[in-house]
Amino acid sequence: MGSRFGGLKQVQPVGPAGELIIEYSAFDALRAGFDRLVLVIRKDIEADFRATIGRRLESRMQVDYVFQETDGRTKPWGTGHAVLAARDAVTRPFAVINADDFYGTSGYTALAAHFAASQDYALVGYSLRQTLSEHGTVSRGVCATDEAGRLRSIAEITRIAKTAHGAKYTEADGLVHLLSGDEIVSMNFWGFTPAVFPQLGNLFAAFRTKHAGDPKAEFYLPTAISALNERSEASVSLLRSGDAWFGLTYREDIAVARTTIAALITQGKYPSPLWR
Repeated sequence: MGSRFGGLKQVQPVGPAGELIIEYSAFDALRAGFDRLVLVIRKDIEADFRATIGRRLESRMQVDYVFQETDGRTKPWGTGHAVLAARDAVTRPFAVINADDFYGTSGYTALAAHFAASQDYALVGYSLRQTLSEHGTVSRGVCATDEAGRLRSIAEITRIAKTAHGAKYTEADGLVHLLSGDEIVSMNFWGFTPAVFPQLGNLFAAFRTKHAGDPKAEFYLPTAISALNERSEASVSLLRSGDAWFGLTYREDIAVARTTIAALITQGKYPSPLWR
């Protein structure tokens, strides 16, 4: 909904021919072997979304829409509930991404290769320094792994600011912690099988009962998967991407996004225009 950005981030052009971030995501996913796109949106923006985004992609791949119902709340129930909303539309292993984040090619390739060999869930992680904004603080889920390199837990850290040598974050009491920038963080780029839907359904039912009176409570996907992982109800492989990541958190991020895309085109990573 773009509260900090000040508008619908998903329709901001970042490519030289007016391409949107989600078009680059769809392009990368297609190259990696994904062949279908399910868009989780609010019902009240369906017409605008189809006109601005759907029409660009429907001629490239199968596009379906599902709706995240708010049950009368102003604020949606969160990213975990958004994935759950797709349960009747998805029957095969699938990726989950944010529509306003650019992830690069290698994450999709790694995830497709993972599902060719495993039915475990997966998270594509990025080094923290790849994900910081020059224009303000960000929140990131910092990943911890076990001895085998599998995801053990995700700790959500807020108010992370870029520094000359890495990053720092400040707790509510003013205590400052330094970060190297090499920490692996979650950018909500996941891989699941349909087995995740009943698991999320059970967790959300309990969450909703507990937070029924809180209009701001959100059922976060990383928190839900961490809970499953810690209960040994899910096994999550941590895949790593060395590609550039960027998102549109602040309006000032648009210029950085356009510069990054232009550089990737110059390097031969993407054609221009994207769809020929």
